Amino acid sequence: MAARTSPTERQKRLGAEVRKMRTSADVSAEFAAGLLGVDRGKISNIESGIRAISPDRLRTLACNCDCTDEPYVDALVEMAQPRKRGWWERYRGTLPQGLLDIAELEAFSVRMRAAYSVHMPGLLQTSDHALAVFRVVIPQLPEHEIALRLAHRVERQQVLDSDTPPAYTGIVHEAALRMQFGGRTVAQAQLDHLLKKSEQENITLLVLPFEAGAFPGAGQTVLYAEGPVPQLDTVQIDNSHGPDFLYSDTQLAKYRAHIDWMENIALSPQDSRDFIRTIVRQL
Repeated sequence: MAARTSPTERQKRLGAEVRKMRTSADVSAEFAAGLLGVDRGKISNIESGIRAISPDRLRTLACNCDCTDEPYVDALVEMAQPRKRGWWERYRGTLPQGLLDIAELEAFSVRMRAAYSVHMPGLLQTSDHALAVFRVVIPQLPEHEIALRLAHRVERQQVLDSDTPPAYTGIVHEAALRMQFGGRTVAQAQLDHLLKKSEQENITLLVLPFEAGAFPGAGQTVLYAEGPVPQLDTVQIDNSHGPDFLYSDTQLAKYRAHIDWMENIALSPQDSRDFIRTIVRQL
């Protein structure tokens, strides 16, 4: 298989899991290369996501690394299967790689939990609210790129309305609810949209009011995306330079605790809806 010039975050994650499996079993790269019938350099490329690994070779490696966790191996094999191009690939070359990686992560998640301190959940934003956010990016974006980002955002949101949608929990701080991106009318429409989406069976919306007090974290948006097995969970954090993707055991444990803390002190779903309705009346 040809080498990739720019592997996706999902491809790099599969490579990282292959490396973890090999090194945990104290299997050398040279032994793995001989086992799979490839040269030593290709093992390095597989583990960095630059080259693909076939499902059969992946199972062979897992067997020889004494990896007996069948659900985990099956999940890795599924990741290694050749796939049709996702809808996000239409934006390759026109939008930053990180935005495509977020869409791919969401598409393959079985459950998502996310916390927002200032912004509305991206998957629950109205087009007018999203436009207002995109128009205050520094440096300023040209109109054609704003249009591309909006189209991409709208397509991302369809993941929650698919035939088999993931469960989604959004924890939104009161500060985010009171921000008026785009002005009063846009803010009211955005809150009304949140209320409507919160009634959807697979969506849980929780409000963290000011009076709830302190909570962990530095205020970034945090997405905890659950994979088909716990070992393949991923944390995605928004930063000014773009998204970061984290998946070490320590990082996963840290951000699970982070989300759990915020979820435990948030209002119930019904109280959250009542709280949002109160803010709408105050606008």
